[in-house]
Amino acid sequence: MNKSFHASKKPVQRPCREMDKPGRASERIARSALVLALTVFSSASAAESVTLNQKDTGYRGIWYMNQPSGDEYVYKYSGGLGTYCAKHQPFAVYRPEVGKTFFCYGGAAPGTNNKLLHMVSYYDHATGEVPKPTILLDKNTSDAHDNPVISVDSEGRVWIFSTSHGTGRPSYVHRSVKPYDIDTFEMVNVTKVEDGNDIPMTNFSYMQAWHTGKGFACFFTRYNYPAARTICFMSSPDGVRWSEWQRLAAIDQGHYQISAVDGRKAGSVFNYHPKGKGLNWRTDLYFMETEDFGATWRAADGTLLTLPLTEAKNSAMVHDYEAEGLNVYLKDIQYDRNGRPVILYVTSKGYESGPKNDPRTWTTAMWDGKQWQIRPAMTSDNNYDMGSLYIESDGTWRIIAPTETGPQPYNPGGEIAMWGSSDKGLSWRKISDLTAGSERNHTYARRPVNAHDGFYALWADGHGRQPSESYLYFCDKSGVVRVLPREMTAPTAKPMCGKTP
Repeated sequence: MNKSFHASKKPVQRPCREMDKPGRASERIARSALVLALTVFSSASAAESVTLNQKDTGYRGIWYMNQPSGDEYVYKYSGGLGTYCAKHQPFAVYRPEVGKTFFCYGGAAPGTNNKLLHMVSYYDHATGEVPKPTILLDKNTSDAHDNPVISVDSEGRVWIFSTSHGTGRPSYVHRSVKPYDIDTFEMVNVTKVEDGNDIPMTNFSYMQAWHTGKGFACFFTRYNYPAARTICFMSSPDGVRWSEWQRLAAIDQGHYQISAVDGRKAGSVFNYHPKGKGLNWRTDLYFMETEDFGATWRAADGTLLTLPLTEAKNSAMVHDYEAEGLNVYLKDIQYDRNGRPVILYVTSKGYESGPKNDPRTWTTAMWDGKQWQIRPAMTSDNNYDMGSLYIESDGTWRIIAPTETGPQPYNPGGEIAMWGSSDKGLSWRKISDLTAGSERNHTYARRPVNAHDGFYALWADGHGRQPSESYLYFCDKSGVVRVLPREMTAPTAKPMCGKTP
């Protein structure tokens, strides 16, 4: 499916201590020293056991499925989800200081397609080569919701935030020992402020980790706080000591959110789960932003918000999709050159795969300074088709996404296409088809931070209806696609152009 609203041109291919008794002070001091020593030893041992710092033999993405559906589509969603999910950001960061795009992904252990390893690598724009990827850790799960995200600080240290899906598994934070280096990472014993005390921070979900001029600004989810999925914000000047977790919204059963930062703002876009309908129902569209690192939050029109939001009808609402009976699937958000947000999302009539919930309408919502301009763009065939929005220096909007029907129709992903708009989403034209004739669906095309023309989007492929191998891909701005090598014998290799072998 590749219908475009107002298409203007034909496609171009491409958590009491008893008071001391007399005579027991020295015993207490000795005991405290022992506890401290054991704690340090335990922390060092834990870091050593978790952190692998091993080289892999190539690039293999994880295959993942969620919720068997009992129909011809087999699962609610599935496929090669190494760059999943939309609520994880970022997966890649370009740093001009060294001419490299650093990236991470959910990898698969050798000989498997669903044992999750956290992988880190880079693309060297000068040589056109990639090194053997670094295996940072084994997440001890097959759940792609535990995929890592990456950030690079002002000193060039590469940070990896290892997320968890809920509270059943631990989360970790690592940073590179050397700037702009992926060979050796160290675990960071991060803390957060709670009730005025610094306590260990060992669990977070759906992490979006942005490094700014003031340090880190992170959007994430905390389960059962009080909503089933409460969206939060935290910040840190150094990535080690984090602020108190700030609840942004906890309406009914909670939310999904995506986020973005620009030079002076950080913004969150979210939907909500109405009470009693289950987490598969997600609707409405909201936006809030901060210009003071979370001290205050406002709606797009400047209205001051009292957090957390707890009512569905509130000043942060962009559009009431519940009234239209539509689900809302968040994809991306960018700030334009005027510091105004543009949101990319998909609407549909229900969560199940298949034509009964068509159309899946890709939509943009742009704040024009006075109101939200909501415009349809194109359609595709699954709610979990995921792509990225680009707003370029000349004002051109671009979408790279699996909007075209793939080899497993109505399953997540498909064939990747590049779309462009020169009139802020009023009309779109397909610039090129990036993939075609594939054996497996391509999906979750991710935009790097400060994307370089030579590494413009990163994604993976995988069969939509059965476990399969998964390759990793990237494309340049012109639409040329390269495949990351699944097997490597030398320390570095040049990705191949074109289709998988």
